[in-house]
Amino acid sequence: MYVRDAKNRDEAWLLDAIESLGLDDVAFRSRDYVIAVDQESGDRAGFGRLRIHKADDDEAIELTGIGVLPEWRDHGVGAHIVERLVDTAAAEAFETVYVLTDQPEYLTQFGFDPVEDDAVPTSIAERRAEKRETLDGEIISLRLPTEEFEMPDRFREAFKRADPGDDDAGNGGRPGESPEDFGIDPDTATYKYDTGR
Repeated sequence: MYVRDAKNRDEAWLLDAIESLGLDDVAFRSRDYVIAVDQESGDRAGFGRLRIHKADDDEAIELTGIGVLPEWRDHGVGAHIVERLVDTAAAEAFETVYVLTDQPEYLTQFGFDPVEDDAVPTSIAERRAEKRETLDGEIISLRLPTEEFEMPDRFREAFKRADPGDDDAGNGGRPGESPEDFGIDPDTATYKYDTGR
């Protein structure tokens, strides 16, 4: 499993995954995303995005659109996506990253801290107001100095062994069809042009 920058060929998959997970695709640009990929099967497991916001007096960067496909959850995929996004923000000279979320518990384990509404940059406050209009529930602002990101060891270990872990794993975790679904006994059928005559 590894995390890479999204490519143009990932755009259709990203849009489908974003829609299926019910995530925000405002100002979508595939080049802003990173994607977690299983190196053996090539299956995409999750994704996340950096979005730069500019206002008159500030520039801030937000981690957003972080999603992991259900069959890949609990394998450290999301943690490694967040790590890659924070590293990229640091490489682009941002000292702090922000997240606007209704599920802060996941991100606080990496060192993100809640921040009061009046303590965020103007551009993040404007983005938070937009999200509050479109999402149900309370949107919390979180902040993390980029050099303070912490990856718990359990996520590193889980990521090394990441596998959808079900009977359909060879099919990228997607539900598959077996010969039995069609009334075929795989132990006796010859398949090749067998008409039963």
